[in-house]
Amino acid sequence: MQRSPQPHQLALALGLVLALGACAHRTLGESKETDATPAAAAEAAAYAAADAADAAAASSQLQARERREAELQQYAPAPPPPPVPMAHPAMKSSLDRVQVTGSRIRAQQAVAPAANLVMAPPMEPANTEKYAHNVDNPVHRTSEQPVSTFSIDVDTGSYSNVRRMLAEGVRPPADAVRAEEFLNYFDYGHPAPTSRETPFRVTTELAPAPWNGKRQLLMIGIRGYDVPKAELPPANLVFLIDTSGSMQDADKLPLVKDSLRQLVKQLRPQDRVSMVVYAGSAGLVLPPTSGAHRDDILDALDRLEAGGSTNGGDGIRLAYAMAKQAYIKGGVNRVILATDGDFNVGTIDQNSLETLVSDQRKSGIALTTLGFGQGNYNDELAEKLADVGDGNHAYIDTPMEARKVLVQELGATLLTIAKDVKIQVEFNPAVAAEYRLIGYENRVLNREDFANDKVDAGDIGAGHEVTALYEITPVGSGADRLPALRYGTGAKAATAGDTRELAHLRLRYKRPGEDTSRLIETPILRSQLVATPNESLRFASAVAAFADALRGGKQIGQWSWQDIATAANRSLGNDRWGQRREFVGLVEQARRLTAPDGVAVQVSE
Repeated sequence: MQRSPQPHQLALALGLVLALGACAHRTLGESKETDATPAAAAEAAAYAAADAADAAAASSQLQARERREAELQQYAPAPPPPPVPMAHPAMKSSLDRVQVTGSRIRAQQAVAPAANLVMAPPMEPANTEKYAHNVDNPVHRTSEQPVSTFSIDVDTGSYSNVRRMLAEGVRPPADAVRAEEFLNYFDYGHPAPTSRETPFRVTTELAPAPWNGKRQLLMIGIRGYDVPKAELPPANLVFLIDTSGSMQDADKLPLVKDSLRQLVKQLRPQDRVSMVVYAGSAGLVLPPTSGAHRDDILDALDRLEAGGSTNGGDGIRLAYAMAKQAYIKGGVNRVILATDGDFNVGTIDQNSLETLVSDQRKSGIALTTLGFGQGNYNDELAEKLADVGDGNHAYIDTPMEARKVLVQELGATLLTIAKDVKIQVEFNPAVAAEYRLIGYENRVLNREDFANDKVDAGDIGAGHEVTALYEITPVGSGADRLPALRYGTGAKAATAGDTRELAHLRLRYKRPGEDTSRLIETPILRSQLVATPNESLRFASAVAAFADALRGGKQIGQWSWQDIATAANRSLGNDRWGQRREFVGLVEQARRLTAPDGVAVQVSE
């Protein structure tokens, strides 16, 4: 894969274009010197203003790219020495002029001579990133469909991937934005359970929706029991690393190696690590090795190099074979796949790969996928493999993100405390006229799937938080979005006693090693409604609105980028790692990319 042009190359090319534009403008002015008119002067001024605007926009994008590349530069291989310049007569005679064309340069203008030969930077390779198509959940009329069922999700890859695009001045495609992964990237301080007997605790909050006060937001929070790192059971980990040619860029294999080094430093003597790599074929780099031999593991990582095609199917098979060989009963058994997802030889059909992983999860070995890189990143495959592999998916764009996923959230990433977690909410038609689930589009289940223990669902790791939001239209609010039916719904009217409850929440889960689910039920009362939401719900609503705005802003009424930034900035709270403040900056960057002529968002109070 071709490397992206370096910042100094971009700056040099930009300078050349501006210089040539200025020469062209001067030539035009000289040709009209004997026939100067106000119209000609105005035209020249318009050209100059347009060039200045182009220069400012290019400079802004260049600065964003420089910031990200500076962080990744430490992992980039040393560049080759520059070639010795050759003064070949034929080259000089054939390339002593540069032709500039474009909508602002007229065909009859003179061609400006180039004082020095400047080679254009290499062209960017075609972007083949792949995202699963998803459509926003619809608004449901409660009297027609009172029950909503979905599988929980703890993935966060969509948020960090979109952050990478915005930092580089790239408008994210709508399908790259999954609202639930934006929501679950952040910690909202949901209350934790008091004992391991019940592995998690469920809480709810109800408040007016910020983008429409006639509607309400229901937040469902789930917090898993947190197991201290010292008390985590022994871990049997297999690092499955893509070393194909597409992984050679600084934000791919070099960043993979740095990320896994951070995890290796957390290992204990009772833990063991195997290492499998795959390119044209799969190979074992490190047999099961105790965490006490940390240097051997790090040395194996350091020796990895990228090259060849990508046979991911063979790599997955070998990785699971090694995990079974070193299996720890009662411990953490997990394959950690680090890849850009660009499988191009061997088993490449996504359905076949999903079947392969789905079959292997029955052995008690989970799969975590870590996505890296850009240009050819296959988000759809990385996310789906983690889903069917009873694992989680994260996208790592910086060393700081690697630390968040593999150090700060180590227990949640590795240790599953509850599996096949499903949520079902039954809304009361006497109180809620309509409802809409925000996000989780690819996690929606059929109503009958809730009590079917054969249907797979999401898992919760130690200390993990899961957040879900519903937007609700109360009966009689006048904020209904669905038109009335001509012949009515035929729904039975609720009795007066039923109006105390807005909804009823049911949750099913299995403990690790168990095949029969357990049920938790709790009513959601109308009396829970508060006029002013707490800090967590305010920030969560801003995150949900941000995701919707990136997907086109169909669900948030007249709320603007400024409204989103203001709501987030007023609910920063104890932002220990700076993630919420970084979010406010992303809102501003998204505004610039989608509304370049707008007013800058104020991010400070």
